[in-house]
Formats: sequence, C-alpha cells, structure tokens
Amino acid sequence: MAINNQEMQSKILEAFNFRHATKVFDPAKKIADDEFNTILEAARLSPSSFGFEPWQILVVQTPEKRELFRDFAWGANGAFNGTAGQLGTASHFLIFLAHTDVNQTHNSEYQQKFMKEVKQLPDDVIGFINQAFQKFQEHDFKIEGQRQITDWAGKQAYIAAGNVMSVAALMGIDSCPIEGFEMDKTSAVLEQHFGIDPKVYQPAVMVALGYRADEPPFEKTRRTMDQVVSWF
Repeated sequence: MAINNQEMQSKILEAFNFRHATKVFDPAKKIADDEFNTILEAARLSPSSFGFEPWQILVVQTPEKRELFRDFAWGANGAFNGTAGQLGTASHFLIFLAHTDVNQTHNSEYQQKFMKEVKQLPDDVIGFINQAFQKFQEHDFKIEGQRQITDWAGKQAYIAAGNVMSVAALMGIDSCPIEGFEMDKTSAVLEQHFGIDPKVYQPAVMVALGYRADEPPFEKTRRTMDQVVSWF
C-alpha cells in the first residue's frame, strides 16, 4: 500500500527525532547485510558539486584495524565516558575520504576519465564542463591549492555522510558522525595499513552505525524554526 504524503512526513520527522549522536552501541546487535547495502547505496547515489563524487568510503570491520585509530580518534574511543566507544561497539564503522587536488583540480586526468567512463559524456560536453569547473575553481569560489580543494571535496563527502545517517534513521538504525580524530595520525595509519595515498586522499569524517546500547540521556534540543529560517 502506498504511503500518503502525510504519513511520509510523519515517518521522516519521527526518524530525525529518533536519530542522535550515539556514543555507545550494543555490540551484540549487527546491521543486516541488505540494510547496510541500502545505506551504502544512499551514499553512492548522493549528489555532489558538478557530479564529481569526490569521495571514497572505507568500511572498517576488522577489530584489529579499528584499534589502529584508538589512541588518537578521541571522538570514537570512549575516552569521555569510560567505554570502548564507537570504535569498539559499532556494528559498522565508515571512514569517508576526500579527494585532494591531485584528482579534483580542473582538467585533471582523473576528472577526464570520470566524465568519459562514469558519466559517459561526449567530448564537447566534457570540454564545456572543463571550462565551467575551471571558472568555478579559479574565479567563482576561488578554490585553489591542496588544502582548499580537499576541503571542498570534504564538503561533498559530508552530503553522502548525511544521507547515510538519515537513511539509517529511517530504518531504525543509530549513527554518529565523528570529527574527533587527529588528522595527521589518521592519514599516516591509512597510508601504512590501508594503502591510502595521502597525496590523493585525506580523511574527511567518520561515521559509526549500529544500535544504541541505551537511550540518549538528554532530549534533543535545536533552535526554533524562526531562529533558523528567514523568509523574504
């Protein structure tokens, strides 16, 4: 039976009120494979600037691999609550990587291949997009250099990460976005133990997924709609 708009609105708001930054998951409860694949598909189908999808996703499931981040991933190691944290309890643990300037500078070899093989665009359209993206980077947003381009790619990764958490919430699955980690040490571990070239990819955000061990200790608080939104 089709869900009418009112029912859909209710379910969406219920999911967003359900979602909270889960600090400790129930380690005995695991996300079913088909549900997790749906979550990943939501990330894959997420929008991005110019449609370039400048992110990669690592799914870190091996306990030994997760432990490599424990000493410096202070937002996920449970140091603030005396637990094993998200690293030790989450059903699934994701690391979103942002592409650097190596891939995402206008006219890069990566972008040319992406537009031809993934987007399957004709040469004349690729030429137009190259010109438009160069103007966007150099003039409109002034995104030039390794740091600025990587930060831009990280913004796109956050769109995918947001969709991951929203879709999870709609399925009754908990999540937590994590920026609490030391960038340089994380990048070094990714290079040494995961084969990630830090010149090409940099960590943007981590997302833990699973089922909450306990109910959140506080009610959700947000600014009012009038404080957030202005109409003109």
